[in-house]
Amino acid sequence: MRKQPMRFGVFCSPHHRPGRNPTLYLQQDLQLCEHLDKLGFDEIWWGEHHSGGFEIVSAPDVFIAAAAERTRRLMLGTGVLSLPYHHPFIVAGRMTLLDHLTRGRVMFGFGPGALVQDAEMMGIDVNEARDRLEVGLEALVQLLEDDEPVSMETDWFRLRDARLNLGPYTYPRMELAIASVRSPVGPRCAGRFGLSLLSLSPTAGAGFDFLKDTWGIAEERAGAANRKIERSSWRLVGTVHVANDYDTAVDQVSWGFDDALRFSAATATGVDAEAIIASSSHRERVEEFNAGKQGLVGTPAMTIEFIERLIDQAGGFGTFLIRLPDLAPFESRLASLELFAHEVMPYFQGSSVKQEEAWTRLYAARSETTSRLRSAQDLYAVRHGDTRSAGDTPSAP
Repeated sequence: MRKQPMRFGVFCSPHHRPGRNPTLYLQQDLQLCEHLDKLGFDEIWWGEHHSGGFEIVSAPDVFIAAAAERTRRLMLGTGVLSLPYHHPFIVAGRMTLLDHLTRGRVMFGFGPGALVQDAEMMGIDVNEARDRLEVGLEALVQLLEDDEPVSMETDWFRLRDARLNLGPYTYPRMELAIASVRSPVGPRCAGRFGLSLLSLSPTAGAGFDFLKDTWGIAEERAGAANRKIERSSWRLVGTVHVANDYDTAVDQVSWGFDDALRFSAATATGVDAEAIIASSSHRERVEEFNAGKQGLVGTPAMTIEFIERLIDQAGGFGTFLIRLPDLAPFESRLASLELFAHEVMPYFQGSSVKQEEAWTRLYAARSETTSRLRSAQDLYAVRHGDTRSAGDTPSAP
């Protein structure tokens, strides 16, 4: 049997350097969607953030509405919408509306919220965000899946005979995906509610090690809840930038690599970014990044090895998403994605196998093939008494 081909997409926070024109950045983000659509990528995800300066989309559903008008087949996801910040009823209604407006091209990804400052500004205890996520998710799934009215009372929200005013465009509902970083809440909820899983940091430290257990947790909870989940719905996210040769790739990311390191240090890793930058060369930092399995800056061949390592560690998954911070100038990022589409995607999708096999057979038999062709041409000429072209050899291109 043919192996199911891997799907590919982009996970875009987005992540832009402060101090430059945010309006132009947002227009570039829309151009990115158009570019991915033309290159044959399957999907793109947009996050929700309200602080930190780098990530400037506060409403991914609004952005998706704009991107949908510029694309034809690209699936568009909230990656992720911070569910503890929103009343589940309002979110369910908005996403159902998007399901219709995009003719079924929207995916609903959600999580507890990544930036502590976001929660603090809204008066939300960050220690309660994951509990809120699970409670809100219970209401959300009922609103999207059930025809009966939903009533719930929590210390966060109330629902009284609530039902949506609009039914789904996608039957039985749009795809729902939950984020997973370091805690088991993601795979637990994926199993309990029958959701897709978005592993946002599978390439970094403990996240890479946790991959071995991630799907097992999801399957265990799915069995207990009598839900069915498919490994093909599991998405892994990793930072990738490729060029035709290693030196070019390293040089291109000198544009924004240190800014990305600083942002990561401020929001997730807690490392002393300035000390690292002061004590090492740019090339050394990239090599350390590659060696630490945090992502890949390099060539298409190196990228294939990187993704295969993730497959081995996870035991298989359905979609690889390129995390796309502003490591390189916009034009270089577009070129990286095009090279990825040409040389990495076919390897995992099998789309060029028959073409390569056909060419290999032809070239291996080239002497016999050309001899038989010329014999046939000569025979035709003799049969018709015209030998003027007999023995002519076509010129090489």
